[in-house]
Amino acid sequence: MKGFLIASVRSGAGKTTVSLGLMAALARRGLRVAPAKCGPDYIDPAFHAAATGRPGVNLDSWAMTPAQVTGLAAQQAEDADLLVAEGLMGLFDGVGQEPGRTGSSADIAAALGLKVLLVLDVTGQSTSAAAVALGAKLLDPRLTILGVVLNRVGSERHRRLCCEAIEALGLPVLGALPRETAVELPERHLGLVQAEETDDLARRLDALGDFVGHHVDIDRLIDLCGDTAPAAVARPTPLLPPPGQRIALARDAAFSFVYPHHLAAWRAAGAEILPFSPLANEPPEPTADVCWLPGGYPELHADALAAADRFLGGLRVFAEKRPVHGECGGYMVLGQGLVDAGGTRHAMAGLLGLETSYEKRRLHLGYRRAKLLGNGPLGPAGAVLSGHEFHYASILTSGDDQALADVSDAHGGAPAPDGSRRGQVSGSFFHVIARME
Repeated sequence: MKGFLIASVRSGAGKTTVSLGLMAALARRGLRVAPAKCGPDYIDPAFHAAATGRPGVNLDSWAMTPAQVTGLAAQQAEDADLLVAEGLMGLFDGVGQEPGRTGSSADIAAALGLKVLLVLDVTGQSTSAAAVALGAKLLDPRLTILGVVLNRVGSERHRRLCCEAIEALGLPVLGALPRETAVELPERHLGLVQAEETDDLARRLDALGDFVGHHVDIDRLIDLCGDTAPAAVARPTPLLPPPGQRIALARDAAFSFVYPHHLAAWRAAGAEILPFSPLANEPPEPTADVCWLPGGYPELHADALAAADRFLGGLRVFAEKRPVHGECGGYMVLGQGLVDAGGTRHAMAGLLGLETSYEKRRLHLGYRRAKLLGNGPLGPAGAVLSGHEFHYASILTSGDDQALADVSDAHGGAPAPDGSRRGQVSGSFFHVIARME
C-alpha cells in the first residue's frame, strides 16, 4: 500500500485545497483512496468522504495511544490503494513534551511511515521559500519530505524562482497552484461550512479535482510516495465503547459533530444507530437504550429548536428512564436556555441547569483529559477520556448539578470539575475522542 501526508508550516496555506483536490483526482482515476485527518477535526472528514467515496477517520497522537493510532490507520487502509492524510495547523505544531504524543501531524507521519507532501504558500516570497522548505526537511529527522506543492503562485517567473531554489535542495516541486478564489469552499466560525450544507458539493469537488489535477504531477507523486505498511496490529477495539445497544442519535445541521471512528466502531460492535432530526421536530426513538446529542450549530437554529415541541417533549420523557448525553452543542440544548448572538434567549430542554450565551463570543479551544466522577454513557466512574474543546459559547450559570468529570488541559493545569450530570442526563463541552487504555 502507498500513502502520504499533506502538510504545511502554518494554517491557511492551502492544505485542504490540495487534499480535497488530490483525493478527488485520485478517486477519479479509479484508485481506492483511504482518507484520514490528523487531529481533532469533525468537519474535514465529511469532505474527505465526499471526495473519495470512502468514510474518513481521525488520527490523533495526543488523544489516542500509539496502538489506537496504528490500529485505526491499518483498519482504514484495508482494501485501499492509497492512504492520504491531511495534516492540521503546521506540520510540527502540537502540545506537551512526550515524544510521539504531541498531537502534531509530524507524529502521525512518523508513526505510520508516511512521507510528507509539503504545501507552501509562496505569497510575497520567491527564493526565500527554499528556506522554509529546508527547515521542514531538517527539523525532524523522523520525517521524509517527498516533494513540495507551491500555492498562490503569481506568475511563471514567480514559479520558476521558487522551483529553482527548492529543487537545488534536492526536493522535487510536484506542482504550482496559481492564485484562484473560484475553488475556495465557504467558511463559518468553526471552519468550513459542513459538507452536507455546502451548495453543489459534487460540482465544487470536481472543480477542485480539475484544478489540482491540472497543476500537480500526480503520476510522479504516486511514484515518489513509496510503499508504507503500518505495523501489523489486531483489529482495534472501539476508542469509545458503545453507550448502548440501540443509540438514538440526533443528526442534522444543528447536530453533526460526530467522529466517524465512533460510529464505525459502534456499528462493528453490534450497536444500532437510530438517527433522528430535532430540526424536523422528531423525538428520539422511544425504544432506544440511550440518547446522544452531538455537537454542531444549535446557536444558528435556536429559534427552531426552542419551537420543536415534539423533540423537546420526547427528549424529556426519554430522560425519565434512560440515559441522555450531550456534547458541546448538545450539552447547551440540554440546558435551561441559550442566548444567541443578538442577545435573545431561547428556552431549551431544561434537563440540566446550564445557561449559555453567544452574545459575547469567546474562544474555548484545546485538548482535554477527563476523569469521570460517576457512571454514565461515557463509561464508569474513574474512567479517563481524552477529547477536545472548540466553541465560542460562554457559561452564564451551571446551576446546582453535579460535575461530570475532573478535567485538565494539555498544558499541565490542575484538574477542575467540569460538565454536568443530573439523574441520567449528562453533558460537557468536550468532544470525546478516545477512552484511554
